[in-house]
Amino acid sequence: MQAQISTYLNTDTKAAPLAVFRILFGLLMVISLIRFWYNGWIEKLYLLPHFHFHYLGFSWVTVPGKWTYLLFAVCGLFALLIMVGLKYRIAVIGFFLSFTYIELMDKTTYLNHYYLVSLLAFLLIFLPAHRHFSVDAYRDKSINREYIPKWQIDALKLMTAIVYIYAGLAKLNYDWLVEALPLSIWLRDKTAIPIIGTLMDESWLHYLFSWGGAVYDMSIVFFLLWSRTRIMAFIAVLCFHLMTKLLFPIGMFPYIMIIATLVFFSSAFHSRLLNFIAGLMKLPYTDFCNGLTYKPTQLYKKVTLGILSIFFMIQLLFPLRSYLYTGNSFWTEQGYRFSWRVMLMEKTGYANFKVVDSVSGKRFYVQNEDFLSAFQQKQMSTQPDFIIEYAHYLGDHFKSQGHENLQIFVESYASLNGRRSQAYIDPEVDLLSIENTLKPKSFILPLNEN
Repeated sequence: MQAQISTYLNTDTKAAPLAVFRILFGLLMVISLIRFWYNGWIEKLYLLPHFHFHYLGFSWVTVPGKWTYLLFAVCGLFALLIMVGLKYRIAVIGFFLSFTYIELMDKTTYLNHYYLVSLLAFLLIFLPAHRHFSVDAYRDKSINREYIPKWQIDALKLMTAIVYIYAGLAKLNYDWLVEALPLSIWLRDKTAIPIIGTLMDESWLHYLFSWGGAVYDMSIVFFLLWSRTRIMAFIAVLCFHLMTKLLFPIGMFPYIMIIATLVFFSSAFHSRLLNFIAGLMKLPYTDFCNGLTYKPTQLYKKVTLGILSIFFMIQLLFPLRSYLYTGNSFWTEQGYRFSWRVMLMEKTGYANFKVVDSVSGKRFYVQNEDFLSAFQQKQMSTQPDFIIEYAHYLGDHFKSQGHENLQIFVESYASLNGRRSQAYIDPEVDLLSIENTLKPKSFILPLNEN
């Protein structure tokens, strides 16, 4: 076994797939950040709200006011430098830090693909994506390499496989497979789509999409790994992600997954692709094909492999943390984020906060719109950790106005995947007496599965 591992770690392959991924990843990030700015989301999501929800342990990450525009601009510049491969190490570290900071500024904006972008950027810090077909390699011939260790390409494949397989496993639940939920709810709203709209109300289509999605997620990586099925598998990737993009507002996630699956193609394919790009730029691609192999020092290799081993161990275990909690994780949302549970529930809610003077008994209700944007209210009303954090914010706010002996309760109702609305948070629990931690949240009322 040890000999096999040693042989694998010393196996080389062409660097072209990593260079192609670097180019497409950087390009996609530039487009994403420009799109975010152009649509006015910087102001809407970060500057207009008076209050921002924080991830546990990251309350120190704050929105820097108007400097937020500069933060996005710097992040976009780093993405551009990654794409062309200029000052790559500085660029990829800068992009990882700036993008992750943006992601951490407000928990309300959490999306699976934002998390994936941070993970891919972290991986790229340790991969020599600038040593082939880059400005760095063009300007400094001494770092130009045509070959790199194979495991450095496989790291990207493994990350992609984790996303797909965990997304597929998460679909193996009663709502998704037996009731075709929440797809049946969402698809019925798409009947106005030209040509295919009339099919969106058909039950058989809802089940086809539900079961097909689960099978696709759990199997597509294996078909991409096998050369004989790779072309058909990639066609399935294109059809699947472009269809989801057409039907659902899921941002850049489909495009990120498409470029990630390109890594599974042969190095010969990527070399031809780079040769085509070089032709468009009037550059001789042969200048980058010098037959040399990148050989990291033993110390650098050991450190990098150690870091990536820990990284992937976390990626394999972290999505399983929901099993440490009791109850339906879609209802409690404990361990739900960062676990590749993509588009698995339709959840709506209502939360009415009551502020009570525990001595005098006087009480009043909070107008949530005085403190939160409409989007924040929607997110807060169905997520227990949001409710706790918001309650503590209200407590601090009203204490600063001179109110004493405060208690805060919530009348909260939620509906999961079309079920009737039911009580969500125990209305008898003083939310100010509860700290927002990773411990099981006993104040969440159990879901009536019927």
